[in-house]
Amino acid sequence: MRRALAAAIGLASIAAVASAELPTGAASCSGCHPASARVASPVPRLAGTDRAAIAKAMEDFRSGQRAATVMDRIAKGFTGDEIQAIAAWYAAQR
Repeated sequence: MRRALAAAIGLASIAAVASAELPTGAASCSGCHPASARVASPVPRLAGTDRAAIAKAMEDFRSGQRAATVMDRIAKGFTGDEIQAIAAWYAAQR
């Protein structure tokens, strides 16, 4: 399933990804990242954020290039393909 979603991300439009199943691990993001733009939070909202920006941030957390309190540990739990799938899914949400 992960490979199929990753392939879909590479070949499909963002609109198609928006209707795709929630990628593995993406649900855990909602524990800190607000779903609504109306929620005041120091943690940025992911829905509608540029896919490349989400993926870069996750890769930077994973490699230690970006300082974090928790995200570095969380990001290390995802493969590169999973990060791409999560980033594409959140980017497609509005």
